[in-house]
Amino acid sequence: MSLSALAVGGSGLLSACGTSGAKISQGSCTVKDKSATEKVLSFSNWPLYIDPPSKKGLSTLEKFEKQTSTTVHYDTDVNDNEEFYAKVAPQLSSCKPTGRDIFVLTDWMAARMIDLGWLQELDHSKMPNVDKNLLSSLQSPPWDPKRKFSVPWQSGMTGIAYNSDLVNPVNSFEELLTRPDLKGRIAVLTEMRDTMGFMLSMIGANPEDFTDAQFSKAINKLDTFVKNGQIRQFTGNNYKSGLKSGDLAACEAWSGDIPQLGDPKFKWVAAQEGVPLWSDNMLVPNLSAQKTNAETLMNFYYDPTIAAQLAAWNYYFCPVEGAQQQMAKFDKSAVHNPLIFPTQQILKQGFTFMGLTSKQDQTYQRMFNAVQSA
Repeated sequence: MSLSALAVGGSGLLSACGTSGAKISQGSCTVKDKSATEKVLSFSNWPLYIDPPSKKGLSTLEKFEKQTSTTVHYDTDVNDNEEFYAKVAPQLSSCKPTGRDIFVLTDWMAARMIDLGWLQELDHSKMPNVDKNLLSSLQSPPWDPKRKFSVPWQSGMTGIAYNSDLVNPVNSFEELLTRPDLKGRIAVLTEMRDTMGFMLSMIGANPEDFTDAQFSKAINKLDTFVKNGQIRQFTGNNYKSGLKSGDLAACEAWSGDIPQLGDPKFKWVAAQEGVPLWSDNMLVPNLSAQKTNAETLMNFYYDPTIAAQLAAWNYYFCPVEGAQQQMAKFDKSAVHNPLIFPTQQILKQGFTFMGLTSKQDQTYQRMFNAVQSA
């Protein structure tokens, strides 16, 4: 397994087109770009994904605002891909503005939105840093082979987090779901592909190539852990508040979130079942009138020095070539940190979720939702 899995794992996702009747013909829903006269940008992202201002002018976002005279309205209102999809689908499916110029979504959801015609095509002539510095393994995913619509923000892994003051190490997803001392004190993710990838591994199936029958067996097994009280809740990024309050002793978690909590009692580990790999991507929705401003921001974050500063704070896989060489300027201890610059040993454990047809996507998500709401 290599980092190329992050690019190829979405094969087959283009057919996962989502809501029937929501498709927009490419280029039929347009607006005049006002970037030259309106230096503003509305940016929706996941929590704990950007370095916050510490001293005036020193955060990456403040540097961008100063260099470009652009005011960025930054919002952390992406908690879960499907949840965010539900927020913007009514507008995007009827050619109305979302009030956002960039939002950041995971590979499979980016693929869905491309297929629905909901995104603007990017002008790569305005993003030379992206073309020069995007890791070769991420340059040509099957769902966007020329990166016409997407630019990776960060990549990462899904694994297990636990509070070492409360429980002994949790090293596998099976432990998370079966240990008596964790009963009623754990959470798993609302992201179907993350959680079900582990469940498929638990029943001996391959998350990259499985049958409907195997998925049904895995979902039934998950259901038993909901009904017996082992699982306290399903969460998006908000599992962090449960960890900090002590309501959760352990949970399924994304790799960069736990170091950002700033407390050594919170540990993140790669599960023995394997490591789901993914990328979150910057996308420009239809009817954003600040597309050039958005492209300018994408180009800015592909400067290796800026990328290193960002990665030194959020501890996710950095998609920018040359950032590792700049990392010592910000955090010498992070230069060889495997959460930011993964080792081959970690990548060999990696897997991506099988590409789904539209029918599979809808059926599997419906089954998963039924278990969540049980």
